[in-house]
Amino acid sequence: MAMQRKANVRLPPEVNRILYIRNLPYKITAEEMYDIFGKYGAIRQVRIGNTPETRGTAFVVYEDIFDAKNACDHLSGFNVCNRYLVVLYYQPTKAFKKIDQEKKKDELDKMKYKYGLNT
Repeated sequence: MAMQRKANVRLPPEVNRILYIRNLPYKITAEEMYDIFGKYGAIRQVRIGNTPETRGTAFVVYEDIFDAKNACDHLSGFNVCNRYLVVLYYQPTKAFKKIDQEKKKDELDKMKYKYGLNT
């Protein structure tokens, strides 16, 4: 019965199994992440940012897309250690857009230098 309900539901295109979480406390552990996000379904993986650029962020990968949607709906704005979580769906096109722009700019600069163009 539950499988029939899930089969008839249409999800928006940005919904996927991977959640991107921002505004996390720096000292949060993976066990605490499992406690918070595990209430909404089976979790395959939790990755917490550990470099200066990625501190306070994490990725949570669920086994089921509906569990990820439920967690995103309920945990966005959830208060953890006086910080409100920002829970988004991971979108690879947006994640690599900045890197791609930087590569294109570098290539353009090399071409300008190669052909002696100063603009």
